[in-house]
Amino acid sequence: MVHPYIESIKQKYSDLTIQNYYPNEIGQNNDVLIVNNSLVFRFPKYKQGIIQLKKETKVLEYIKNIITIPIPHPTYQSLENTDPGEVFTGYKLIAGVPLWKESLQAIKSDELLRGLASQLVNFLVELHSISKEKLRNDLKLKSSNPIEEMSNLFNRMQDKLFPFIRGEAQDKIIQSFENFLNGKIALNLKTTPIHGDFGASNILWDPKLDSISGIIDFGSSGLGDPAYDFAGILSSYGEGFFNMCIELYPNGNEISERVKFYQSTFALQEALHGIENNDQQAFKNGIKAYR
Repeated sequence: MVHPYIESIKQKYSDLTIQNYYPNEIGQNNDVLIVNNSLVFRFPKYKQGIIQLKKETKVLEYIKNIITIPIPHPTYQSLENTDPGEVFTGYKLIAGVPLWKESLQAIKSDELLRGLASQLVNFLVELHSISKEKLRNDLKLKSSNPIEEMSNLFNRMQDKLFPFIRGEAQDKIIQSFENFLNGKIALNLKTTPIHGDFGASNILWDPKLDSISGIIDFGSSGLGDPAYDFAGILSSYGEGFFNMCIELYPNGNEISERVKFYQSTFALQEALHGIENNDQQAFKNGIKAYR
């Protein structure tokens, strides 16, 4: 029996010869198929994912000649429909494997680690330096308000997650959010274009060359706090490598407190995603430390 996603691809691109395919299980918001060992097709699992994929495609097409590290170029597109399973994009597979924490920890050379940090920070500098006015005007992207977004997130967490969270942990969450929402750390916050999900699964590297080979999954990209991208580095690789990266970023010390706040919300965001999208595994993974 032919996979229904393959049927959707064939319906749109009848001249594409499909010799083989297999699923990639990493994606949380998209089902991913690797076709002919050379193409990546992404199918949103949820209605919200369709909106994200359309926005992501616009962003990728806009930045493809600005970003110097390899990123997806979605040459295959089916974005007209509104139903999961029929909407997809496809791009040429970028060489490399995810740079998991274990792989990074196995590197003992400070010089190699600094080289990887430099590549990642260079990518973020290029991305964060793109004019947000151009993105807003050319792509009709809305400017985000990170304080409002975190306030909304906090309210949803209290409503949907707190019944599952022990009292002591609730108190710490409340204090952390109040410090961010009412404190000084967000006073000089300026938004820029961001990746939005800058973690290990979306950072590809070549272990033979000890080099970053590409950045994928721009589904959460948009206009936001640049500190959010560094929170992905901190969450994925720990404080030592994060410090190495933030020292390379212009005025990185100014965003460090926000980075640590955002990173502290990631597990809770995963749990909330699980509740709101009926993803039991995501809920269990995110809530386990707070029960």
